[in-house]
Amino acid sequence: MDAWIIWLIAGVFAAVGEILTAGFFLAPFAVGAFGAMLAALVGGGGAIQTIVFAVLALACFGLVRPIATRHMHTPPRIRTGTAALVGRSGIVLDRIANDEGVGSVRLDGEVWTARAYDEHIVIEAGTKVEVVEIRGATALVAP
Repeated sequence: MDAWIIWLIAGVFAAVGEILTAGFFLAPFAVGAFGAMLAALVGGGGAIQTIVFAVLALACFGLVRPIATRHMHTPPRIRTGTAALVGRSGIVLDRIANDEGVGSVRLDGEVWTARAYDEHIVIEAGTKVEVVEIRGATALVAP
């Protein structure tokens, strides 16, 4: 069997293995095997084929793998829903006094029922507040 066919088979197995595992470990070997296959097709000897394989695989590991592993790690979760409101600013619409009941605030164009995060403070209407926490459908805010 010709050497280029062996390199082709090795490259295909490595490529298929890479597709099945998605760990970016076998892809450099596939690249090296395909490069060695090309070296065999142009008439390079066994030593040349092995050198081409090693150089391409190492280059792929050294240059491409760090980039690929960076892209495979997911970024921090994007806050959505009520979690996205934490840290946002709002305006008090109705006076917030926890012992008297629940007030309200406008957050991103929506009206939310609100309580003061600190139980002992009263927040007057028109005050700018920051959302500290969301509990159910109630925003806990602080001035």
